[in-house]
Amino acid sequence: MDSKCNLRGGLKMPVNLSIKNVPDHIAAQIRRRAVKHHRSLQGELVAILEETVAQGKMLTPGEFLEELRAIGLKTPAGAAKIIRKERNACSHR
Repeated sequence: MDSKCNLRGGLKMPVNLSIKNVPDHIAAQIRRRAVKHHRSLQGELVAILEETVAQGKMLTPGEFLEELRAIGLKTPAGAAKIIRKERNACSHR
């Protein structure tokens, strides 16, 4: 089936998405990533969505654990520390 057509044979229309209440630090990271890739913010967000959808699979528990270790998370106490830090940052705004 042509990817530009929906199941009923009509043309697919682009969808407008809106993401609200994005934390400042996340928005800043996406902006930096967009600059790095020579894209607009909109282009970078679409690229992130495409990359995520293209992966098309859920992580196994082992893969998930690898990703957690890659960001430096080693213990439940470490996770609690990250959550506490985020809560404190939000409550002081």
